[in-house]
Order: sequence, then C-alpha cells, then structure tokens
Amino acid sequence: MSWDRYKKYHFDARDLGFSLDISKMNFPDSFFESMGKRMESAFGDMEALESGAIANPDENRMVGHYWLRNPALAPSAKFREAIESAIEKILHFTEDVHAGKIAGQKGPFRNLLLIGIGGSALGPQFVSQALGDLARDRLKLFFLDNTDPDGIDSVLGELKGLLGETLTMVVSKSGSTPETRNGMIEAKIAYEEAGLDFGRHAVAITGEDSLLDRLAMENGWIERFPLWDWVGGRTSETGPVGLLPAALQGIDINGFLTGAAVMDRLTRQKEVQENPAALLALMWHHATEGRGAKDMVVLPYRDRLALFPKYLQQLVMESLGKEKDLQGNVVHQGIAVYGNKGSTDQHAYVQQLRDGVANFFVTFVEVLKDRDGNSIDIEPGNTSGDYLNGFFLGTRAALHENGRESITITLDKISPASVGMLIALFERAVGYYASLVGVNAYHQPGVEAGKKAAASFLQLKKSVRDFLRERPKQDYTAEQLADALNRKADTEIIFKLLEHSAANPISGIVKQENGSIFAGSYKFDPSHSTL
Repeated sequence: MSWDRYKKYHFDARDLGFSLDISKMNFPDSFFESMGKRMESAFGDMEALESGAIANPDENRMVGHYWLRNPALAPSAKFREAIESAIEKILHFTEDVHAGKIAGQKGPFRNLLLIGIGGSALGPQFVSQALGDLARDRLKLFFLDNTDPDGIDSVLGELKGLLGETLTMVVSKSGSTPETRNGMIEAKIAYEEAGLDFGRHAVAITGEDSLLDRLAMENGWIERFPLWDWVGGRTSETGPVGLLPAALQGIDINGFLTGAAVMDRLTRQKEVQENPAALLALMWHHATEGRGAKDMVVLPYRDRLALFPKYLQQLVMESLGKEKDLQGNVVHQGIAVYGNKGSTDQHAYVQQLRDGVANFFVTFVEVLKDRDGNSIDIEPGNTSGDYLNGFFLGTRAALHENGRESITITLDKISPASVGMLIALFERAVGYYASLVGVNAYHQPGVEAGKKAAASFLQLKKSVRDFLRERPKQDYTAEQLADALNRKADTEIIFKLLEHSAANPISGIVKQENGSIFAGSYKFDPSHSTL
C-alpha cells in the first residue's frame, strides 16, 4: 500500500463525517484525463435530469427524486408545493399517531405493517434496520414484501392478537402490483377474522386516482399519501415511501433529508476529484471495463448496514442492467451486486474473494464510532469494536496483497444524516455511470417483461384448471392436456403448473403417480376443492 497514493486518491469531507478512498483501485494516473469528455457529458445529462428533462421516454416522464430533498429544485411551483405539502402531511400525521389521536380499534398504534414490493419495501427495510432502536422505536415495523403464503403467515402470525393496534401501510403506484395486492387482501382478511375493520387501520401511498387510491377512498381508509409518477420505486426512499414509515418508527426524517441534500450538493461538483459520486462511477467503469466485466461486492462493517448490499442490488442492477443502449444497440450492460456484512463475510466468501476467481471489486463501508456509550475491554486494550476494525483492515489488506481492487467508504457514525448521504451518493453514482456507458437508468423493460410472462402463465393455469373442472374425475397427463388445449409448445409450463396445483389440493387437482414423474396423470376431484 502506497501512503502517497492513498493521500492522493483519498476524498475527505470531514465536516460531513464522510470520506472515500479509491487508492486501491488499479487505475493509471492518466485515467481521469482520458475519461474527461465522457464525464463532462455525464454532468450535462445530470443537469438536464434535475431540470426536468424527460428521462424515461418509455413512460414519457421526468425523474425527480433529487427534488424530494430539495423542493426548490423542482421545475415548477406545482411540484415544489406537492413535495412540501407531502412532508408537512407526513409530520402532522405522525404526530397524531404518536399522540394517540389517530388510533386503532384496540388502542394507540404500536406496530406498523408495510405492504410493498421492490423499492417500496427494500428502502424502508434498510433504513428501519439502520436507524431503528427497539428500545426507543415509537412503532415496531413489520413487512409483507412478497406473495409467499408461508412468509405472509409468518408475519401475520407475529401480529396475531395485535392487529387492533397495528397500522397497515399499502404502497403501490398503480394499485395493481400483484404482490402488493395479494398481501393487502391477506392482511384485510386477517383483520376481518380478528373482528376488525381494515379501513380503520389502513393508509395508502399511491398515485392520484389509481386503483389503490380509489379503493382507499371508497373503503374509508385513514389517509392517503402521494406517490408521483416522476419518482421511481428504487429512488423513492426520500419521498413518502421512505419518509412515512421512518417517521412513524421515530426516525429523524429532517436529518435524513438534510444528509441526502448535502450529498446532492457535493456530488454536483464538476471537478471530478471533488465529487465522490463521479469518483464512484469512474471506478465502476475502470473495474468493469465499462461493460460489466466484474461484479461489485459490497461489504459494510456494521450490523445495522446488513441490508445495504440488498438495497444496492436493486438500485444498481435494475438501473444499469439493460439489453440496449440509448441508440438501440444491443449491449447487455449491467453490474452484478452482492454482499454481506463484516466480519461475517470472513466466514463466508472472503476465501474465494482472495484466492478464487478475480471477477469482482469490493466496496467496503467502514463506520468509525462503535456504539453509543463506552465499550468494555474484551482483553486488555481491545474492545469488540477494535476487533471489528481489525478484521476490516485485515480483509482489505489481504485482498490488496492478491491484487484484488477495493473502494472504501468511511462514515464517522451511523445517523439519519449519514444514511441519507449514502443513499444520495449511490443514486447519483448510478446516474453518472449510466451516462458513461450510454444506457437509460430510469426504466426497467426487463421487469415489465417478467410481469407480462407471469400474467400469461396465470391465465394458462386458469385454462388448465377450467378444463379439468369441466371434466371431473377424468385423468390427463401434462402432454395430453397440452394437446387438448392446443398448447403443445407449453407442455413444460403446463407440467409445472399442474405440479404446483397438485401440491396444494385446495385447488381440487390431484395427481395419480404412474412410475415416471412425467407419466403421472391429473384430475379434478370436487371433494378436495374450495374454489
């Protein structure tokens, strides 16, 4: 390790309690100059974005998550007033909930059940774990973030007997997102089975006049909060999606927004080496050769940041993982992201990182302040925090010795402001990197394709079930059903759908084994069905 190189490529914002070290990335000194023109273009793209240019042509919409922490930047008074009004509404609502003025049928709200998917859940989950404190939290948070029946049962089981003191927040821009809709319906039934009125315990975060918005109005939900079309799910944490659950938990959302806004100002700097987001984007470009040649391993050395790699998976991979560039050329861009917390990682995959395939670069997140209050000595002169720091330094050194590249982000402490800074830093870095490689970071055609495929398979499952229900007790193999439905090309899918139905006999479909798994036959038996 070169002390001179460390000093040269160490970005320090000590007044913010933040620093960034890129000295252990093996770029040549000429790298910044060689990328100068492309970085100038990226700065221009970001300026246009923040000024309200159409950034998502697929949906003809602007991308305005930067306005959320600085409404004065919004391109119109209408947007500025909408943001300011939403924050004021969140603060007033939170105050009334904490004071017991807004309460459940069994008393003041003590729990919050958030139902969402993707960015509507990942951001709130990360911030809740990073900044929450079970001893001081005003509301305890629970999440339904999947359409897994067993997972839903587990969460609702934890809330059994407590739903009368549980506020449920449903987050969906359109109101038609299947996973969120399914979780909402399951939660509603659980409230009703407990003799409770779901609407008296529910709030919505959704688009104006969406399906969910109308449902909430028609059923007398407590309140509705906005989710604007110019805020994408993966960049919604500094809007109502993230602010409302954080405020209800008792987190200082003003400090959180301030941290994000401060990082935004810092990352608008057009001098590359004074802009940490530009430095990150350039290091990603160097490490991956601008084409995703290496993965990003995120290793935060603090339990509270354990969900940060998962949060970044969506932010980075959904934004950058694109088949085509802005000119329509097939490029298959992206950066794969995975990670685990330190020092747990040293007992998991650091062995491969040091000695195995060199197909990655590491982003360490170090936190200097160990805990509130004093630590005890585990042995003379060393605390648990000293060990954690030693493991971080040791892992970084061991990787460097074997030529493995790494970036280190250092925070003075974990606080609402520092978590806001982290989120804003990576949001901006993603935007810059997308410009450098020429892709649109603000649409997700692959996600939409998956949703359409899922919908078509659900329709096929209905066709299969209807066919069998109309012919009760008649046996068909998957191949026979595919022929009968004129869907021979979908025989594998039909087989998979039948296997799932037979494993859940509430559907009324049962399987008769006949040697090979593929030779089994299926039939509808009314005695099994509740459909």
